[in-house]
Amino acid sequence: MPKIGQMLDVQASQPAAERFLCEVAYVNDGDTLRCTDGTRVRLHAVAAREADETCSPGHPCPAATAASATTELRRLAANRTISCEPVGQSYDRVTAICWSSAEVEINCAMIRSGTTLVWEKFDRQRALCGSRDQRRIAFS
Repeated sequence: MPKIGQMLDVQASQPAAERFLCEVAYVNDGDTLRCTDGTRVRLHAVAAREADETCSPGHPCPAATAASATTELRRLAANRTISCEPVGQSYDRVTAICWSSAEVEINCAMIRSGTTLVWEKFDRQRALCGSRDQRRIAFS
């Protein structure tokens, strides 16, 4: 079993020029945050429970609580400047893959933490966790 330090050592797979910076003002829940400029970011291919602990029909449903996922995302991103690569739109949110200033992929870190699940349907469109080796470690 790899150590958490090894698992979180994921380098970004896309050039920084395609990213936008987000000063995180607020973490809404385990897969959504808000930037100080008002941009709402939904973590691409990450599934967390809703704040009321439910899971929407047809969505992956992690065993972990919504509170634990929210706490983990706050630990990784709250009051920090992160960089995000837009992947699409979900309602009034940008779906994105985001990285910490240390280049840790936040989406992947959330899945590795056990508080969220990978949403395979969207992961197939744009894969999380960088390289194939990193994906094997993350999802095993």
